Amino acid sequence: MKFRGAILVLGSSLLVAVVAQTAAQDNLPSAPSAVQQQRSQPKPPPAAPPAPAQTTTPPDTSANKVEPTQTTPEPKNNTATNSSQNSSDDAVSTITKTVNEVNVVFTVTDKHGRYVKNLAKSDFAVLDDSKPADQIRSFHNETDLPLQVGLLVDASNSVRDRFKFEQESAIEFLNQTVRPRYDKAFIVGFDVTPEVTQDFTDNTEALSRGVRALRPGGGTAMYDALYFAARDKLLKEQQNGPVRRAIILLSDGDDNMSHVTREEAIDMAQRAEVIVYTISTNVTGARRTGDKVLERIADATGGRSFFPFQITDVANAFVEIQDELRSQYALSYKPADFHTDGRYHTIEIMAQNHKGLRVRSRRGYYAPAQ
Repeated sequence: MKFRGAILVLGSSLLVAVVAQTAAQDNLPSAPSAVQQQRSQPKPPPAAPPAPAQTTTPPDTSANKVEPTQTTPEPKNNTATNSSQNSSDDAVSTITKTVNEVNVVFTVTDKHGRYVKNLAKSDFAVLDDSKPADQIRSFHNETDLPLQVGLLVDASNSVRDRFKFEQESAIEFLNQTVRPRYDKAFIVGFDVTPEVTQDFTDNTEALSRGVRALRPGGGTAMYDALYFAARDKLLKEQQNGPVRRAIILLSDGDDNMSHVTREEAIDMAQRAEVIVYTISTNVTGARRTGDKVLERIADATGGRSFFPFQITDVANAFVEIQDELRSQYALSYKPADFHTDGRYHTIEIMAQNHKGLRVRSRRGYYAPAQ
C-alpha cells in the first residue's frame, strides 16, 4: 500500500509538471510575436504617401495612412475624402473670384499736396486698359491697415559719407510707424548682394539693431535688392487679412552690379502689389541719372520719390511717408474685359465730382496666366 501510494504521489507530481510545462509552452509564443510586431510597426505601409504629397494635399494625409491597412475603405474615410474634395472645390472657386478682381491702394491729394481722406466710392471712376471697369466691388478708406514694410538701405561705398545719418533717420521712422502686434517690418542692406540684417518683426528694438548692423562697402546692386525684397520677402509673407505692403528704398539710384534689370525689379514689385517709396541720397542739389531711376520705380508702383536738398531732409521724407501710409484708400473692381492670359493691364483711377484732385496709384498689373 505504501508502495502504491508512493507511485500515486509520483504520478501526480509528474502530471503537475507536465501541465505546468504545457502552460509555459502555451505562453512562450506570445513574447516573440509581440517583439516581432513591435519591430514591424515602424516600417511604413507600402502605400504611404511621400512627404511632398503631405505638404501639397494635407487634408488627404490622415485618410492615406488608414487606407493601406484596409481592403475596403470605410465610410469614415470616404467622408474625409469627399470633404477634402469639397474643400478643394471651394478653394478653386475662391481663387477664381480673386482672379477676376483687381485690388488697388491709392492716395488722393488736392492742388496744395494735402491728403484728402473723406471721399466716397461714387467720387471715383476706374479705367482698366482704357475701358471702364465693369463694377467697383468694394471701397474702403484704409487709414489703419496692418503694414508690411521693407526698408532697403544702400550700403555701397557711394553713400558712405552720409550713412550714419540715414541709419538714425530710418530708426526713428520705424519707431514711429511699426505698432507692436499689428505691423511688421524687415531690414535689408545691399551693396553687391542684398543682406537681411533683420527679418520680419514687430519689435522696434530688433529693427533698430538691424539698421545699426548695416555696414557700407562694395558696389551697388539696387535692382537685385528690390527684386529680392518683393519676391522672397513680401510676396511670401503670410497674410491673415488685408495688409498694406510697402518698400522704402534709400539709395542714390546708381546701380552697377545687378543681375536683373530695372524693369524686371519693377515688374516683381507690381506682382507683389508693393508700393515703393524712394529717398535719394544724392544731396548735390542737381538731378542725376540715379534720381530719374528712383523716380521711375516709385511712379510705376504708386509710391513717391523724395529728393532731399540736404541730409537733414531725409528725416522729413520719412515723416511724409509715414503720413501717407495712414492716408490711403483701397478698392477692388472687376475689369470689363478680363482674360487669364498673363498680359499687362493699365490702371487709371480718376477722381470725379471734385476739381483739382490728384490720384496716385500703381500704373498696372499682370493678369494671371492659365
